[in-house]
Amino acid sequence: MTTVRVWFTKTGEASYISLLDLQRVMQRALKRSGLPVWYTQGFNPHIYMTFAAPLALGQESLVESLDCKMEPLPSDWEQARAALQACLPEGVRAVKLEPAGMAPTKIASAVYEIQYPAQMRQDVRHAVQAYNALSQALVEKKGKKGKMKQMDLKQYLPALELVETGETVSVPAELPAGNTLTVNPALLLDFLEKGTGLPPEAPRILRVALKTQEGEIFC
Repeated sequence: MTTVRVWFTKTGEASYISLLDLQRVMQRALKRSGLPVWYTQGFNPHIYMTFAAPLALGQESLVESLDCKMEPLPSDWEQARAALQACLPEGVRAVKLEPAGMAPTKIASAVYEIQYPAQMRQDVRHAVQAYNALSQALVEKKGKKGKMKQMDLKQYLPALELVETGETVSVPAELPAGNTLTVNPALLLDFLEKGTGLPPEAPRILRVALKTQEGEIFC
């Protein structure tokens, strides 16, 4: 029995599918696809799945993955991907199926693109400059036990940069996303609005990569 990794994207309205609902979506899709997925034993058999670094509600991603077990392995991986894709809802797209590589516990950080419309170029540029001029960027983060604690974003993002294209301006951000610490990029947005005067706007938060502690791309 081999662990298979399903790479998929989650964009548009699908970004509002919670992790619990996404688990249900993937359970149904894998079952309907006819792929040789392994089920747990017992009174209530179900497909055992592991999602790597679950995404916060309302955020999009190009690098989502889930691990499940299959036996036998598909003879045609592209055909297996297409079979699964045919069972997925709009906004969730199967990109690739392959034998799993790195363990999800290797994930240490996530890379995001925070995208604003081009007409906010001046406001975003001012916010980035104001952030970079600060010695600290203190925010409140809820701990695992529900207690609020203060943290300095500058520890993880010493400086921000602005990437301008024709239709959008984006702020890249690499933040912790491991088992011991995860920093939601929404904390950065909240700080930019309250700490630098950036007008409240709901930007597109797109996760574009996952990395290990050594800086390698999770694969």
